[in-house]
Amino acid sequence: MNRIFYKNTKISYSDTGKGTAVVLLHGFLENKTMWDDFVPELSKKTRIITIDLLGHGETESLGYIQTMEENADIIHDILSKLRIRKTILVGHSMGGYVALAFAELYPEKMKGLVLLNSTSKEDSSERKKNRDRAIKAVKKDYETFIRLSIANLFSEENREILINEIEAVKIQALKTPLQGIVASLEGMKARKDREFLLHTATYPKLLILGKKDPVLNYEENLEQIKNTDVELVTFPDGHMSSIENQTELLSVLKDFFKGV
Repeated sequence: MNRIFYKNTKISYSDTGKGTAVVLLHGFLENKTMWDDFVPELSKKTRIITIDLLGHGETESLGYIQTMEENADIIHDILSKLRIRKTILVGHSMGGYVALAFAELYPEKMKGLVLLNSTSKEDSSERKKNRDRAIKAVKKDYETFIRLSIANLFSEENREILINEIEAVKIQALKTPLQGIVASLEGMKARKDREFLLHTATYPKLLILGKKDPVLNYEENLEQIKNTDVELVTFPDGHMSSIENQTELLSVLKDFFKGV
């Protein structure tokens, strides 16, 4: 296990392959193992770094609120340690929020950006209320919260088809400590709107959406890339494109990396 310490907090990451550096960032309730099926293939031609974000996987929790900016600083520290000058960032869901925070804080480090089932928009007032409800729910019944949360990430038909895969995601999610969950929910709730980056950043940008994503409304998400040069890829399924559309996603990522 590779690790650094950020504010006396252990941060876990992996570093595989050679070539253009690509950082893969997981979403809420996930960890770097979500990329296990991608790393062997992607690392043949690129250097792949996966990171456990604050309070997830083998990375420790930090305080009551884990901001997207603090997670971005951790990526910066790891890249500095590895002497990586520029990188492509790929962020799934919450990982996308972190990638955008990094892109704003460290624009000189950016070589490309992929938002996977993610958005540059801040939480709506309704979504912020839902985060507060989620905090109460997870404090009341941790296991039920996780089991329901994970199942609800997949399109309805895939909840029947991908039972084993969903169970495997739940097992990983159940490793996320309560503090990590609450602090990440607070961090996502407090994050700022970064849609301007999709309009102003000059490096290649890709948005990957699921048509039946139960978490992020597809049509609403299209609004953020109107009048931009952001490339769009749409998959037919839910929020978990890394599982629901794994083969297609691998192909899309390889093509994007090749073009950057």
